[in-house]
Amino acid sequence: MRLFSRIITTVLVFFVFTVEISAKQPFITTEKNSDVLVLKEKSVNLSIFTNAGIDAGIMRAVKNLQSDFQKVTGNQPTILNQISGNNTPLIIIGTVGTKSVIDDLIKQKKIDGKALTGKNEKFIIQNISNPFPGVSEAIVIAGSDKRGTIYGIYEVSQQIGVSPWYYMADVPVKVKENIYFRKGIYTDGEPAVKYRGIFLNDEEPSLGGWARATFGGVNSKFYEKVFELILRMKGNYIWPAMWGKAFYDDDALSGPLANEMGIIMGTSHHEPMAQAQEDWHRYIKKNNLPNVWDYSKNAEVLQKFWKSGIERSENWEKLVTVGMRGDGDEAMGEGTNIALLENIVKDQRKIIEQVTGKKAEKTPQVWALYKEVQDYYDKGMRVPDDVILLFCDDNWGNVRKLPDLTKPLHKGGYGIYYHFDYVGGPRNSKWINISPIQRIWEQMNLSYEHKVDQLWVVNVGDLKPMEFPISFFLEMAWNPKQFNSKNLLEYTEKWSAQQFGGKYAKEIARMINLYTKYNRRVTPETLDSKTFSLNNYHEFETVLNDYRALAIDALRLKERIPAEYQDAYYQLVLYPIDACSNLYEMYYAVAKNRELAAKYDLKANYYADRVKECFERNAYLDHKYNNEIAGGKWVNMMDQMKIGYKAWFDGKVNVMPEVTYVYDDNASKEKVFKEKDGYVSIEAENFARMNNSDRIHWEVIPDFGKTKSGVTTFPQSADPKTSENIYLEYDINFESKGEFEVQLLLAPTLNYNHNKGLRYEISFDGGTPQIINFNGHYKGELGRWQSEHIIKSITKHQISQPGKHTLRFRVLEAGIVLEKILIDTGGLKPSYLGAPESNF
Repeated sequence: MRLFSRIITTVLVFFVFTVEISAKQPFITTEKNSDVLVLKEKSVNLSIFTNAGIDAGIMRAVKNLQSDFQKVTGNQPTILNQISGNNTPLIIIGTVGTKSVIDDLIKQKKIDGKALTGKNEKFIIQNISNPFPGVSEAIVIAGSDKRGTIYGIYEVSQQIGVSPWYYMADVPVKVKENIYFRKGIYTDGEPAVKYRGIFLNDEEPSLGGWARATFGGVNSKFYEKVFELILRMKGNYIWPAMWGKAFYDDDALSGPLANEMGIIMGTSHHEPMAQAQEDWHRYIKKNNLPNVWDYSKNAEVLQKFWKSGIERSENWEKLVTVGMRGDGDEAMGEGTNIALLENIVKDQRKIIEQVTGKKAEKTPQVWALYKEVQDYYDKGMRVPDDVILLFCDDNWGNVRKLPDLTKPLHKGGYGIYYHFDYVGGPRNSKWINISPIQRIWEQMNLSYEHKVDQLWVVNVGDLKPMEFPISFFLEMAWNPKQFNSKNLLEYTEKWSAQQFGGKYAKEIARMINLYTKYNRRVTPETLDSKTFSLNNYHEFETVLNDYRALAIDALRLKERIPAEYQDAYYQLVLYPIDACSNLYEMYYAVAKNRELAAKYDLKANYYADRVKECFERNAYLDHKYNNEIAGGKWVNMMDQMKIGYKAWFDGKVNVMPEVTYVYDDNASKEKVFKEKDGYVSIEAENFARMNNSDRIHWEVIPDFGKTKSGVTTFPQSADPKTSENIYLEYDINFESKGEFEVQLLLAPTLNYNHNKGLRYEISFDGGTPQIINFNGHYKGELGRWQSEHIIKSITKHQISQPGKHTLRFRVLEAGIVLEKILIDTGGLKPSYLGAPESNF
């Protein structure tokens, strides 16, 4: 999956030169040649050496590696603490600075200690000669620290063919008779982002129901699987499930397990001091105290409660959330003032010092600027320099605020809390993956280029079925610079190959890329019979056919996928496509039924029946996921309601839309876009001209947005200077003249620049431009453009004569993504996606 650095070592007299080169090829191969070491052959069995008393979390990973080799080869390697001299092939595992075999090898100059000492979460994997008497060669997995060693172990697991999703998505392991190691030194370097993790949230009824059926609860047995998954993807952090759950209290084994395995525990943005919201409710009930979550009225009780949280987790690695929101993830009262909130943080830090006996800054802390808390920050609230400031998106994947790079940066650094899942208005988004990696990359790259590199955490809801974006998010958190606008589909192909092998990887990647794009047009829970226009531009029929064609392709490929991949294919590819396509079929049928019934047309009855069929098919697909796939392993996992919303919150079961029955008492060339039918429609990427500068350039992001692509400027941290003229031009041939309305369809990027807003200039034929600030008014409220994933910015222009004219779009800030241009010359009709592109 990743690009590794391979270091070729050349010995010359007494000096060792290391030349680092980029190597796309993996270090595991099944082909034997003179440049490999044997790991497994028919008559050769592998041994793994670790020192006695090795860290328990590392030993867990070692045993998983042992198990992974058995899955792949059919033979289980032996784990040794002593070497007899004939133990080859051999993998040596350890951590620098722990008085282990790794330190001995460094002293013998067989490993470069400088490559590891003082590094964060780094591993090297290399071959060495004569590590022990009688052992001519071995492979070493060495870590700079505990997690570095664990990541190196799991990197070997991935490369021999064990996906991180082997358990959580039933990705099969391909059996190999022979396995070899390509000689060299391999490393993935240090992570760019310090804390990288996920938030299990909104986890009922699906994930909670599955965990109770499978493990007896959301307990340590459940978290063991989740922690392992995170570590296999080189994550290190989690906010645990919190709907009626208390991580430390529900199972006394969960806290020690996280610390043992190497997972840094946190609590969500509204759960301070290592205490869950549910902990509070249990605490006041147990101690017969009033439920007053108000520091101005109940400070003493809250302090004792918070102290108990720090005491309970004192000896475990954690990132403490500080600050305070209202109980139940609500805003605090309108009378709340900044002085009180700053005093809360001050008192919380005193508690941390009392319990740990250390200065507060020795305990890592984070303050989340979620929803109204950002307003407090904007109005001047500040926290101590060592506390991480956690910026947030708007719950829909649009970053709300980022550091001002022209001003001194907060010394504690910045994080981002992002969403793949959300419970809230206008409707929940809990069921399926709606996050194309194009948008994830664009917003997280925007964040990273604004120095947000301390903490990345993403709300993943039920975990499943967010497998693909979780993989991308954690991969990007390790090294954001590896991705750009042109290699995102390549990543999808590599990920698909990791899960299903190379033969069908490109086709599977194409389908994953398309279904997430379609789901971002409108989230499935928000989709209904009125979303798309039934009559204008054949819009509803077009989007229906898009998904229908994709579902047909997915079903066809199912017949060719080998039997061992069928369970994983259903979970990762077929179900999300087939189920969403079925929703489009159903809502299109609802729309047609209502249209025809209003005309007393008997064909309305056909569509009424289609609605019923689709509703029943939805239940069938969910049942198959829950009860048939992987032998019924995923019971309850697809219990999430997605049909029948009446308000933003969901019900417990799907509700079929109402239908009406009608009864018969008595069935390449130059891009000059042409005005036609009273409008001009232009996809943003089809500009006639662009103007860049030495510092800033335009790029097209393929598959971005609702229709074709997005166009924006890079680098995303650079705002154009007054002297720079960064623009796009579009040529148009008008048949008419008059005052025309121009609609720019822009990605819903928020006013992340401290509410200043993002501005552009627009003009025709070199005339005086209009300067438009399209999002400066945003104050955190939910807007229609957020749920529709678009900002429509409207200006009016006078065209005095028919003929050819040139529209110029010039950006004045970074982060503006243009998707489409619509010009109403008198005949533009309403539609969700905008009129189809005009001819040129």
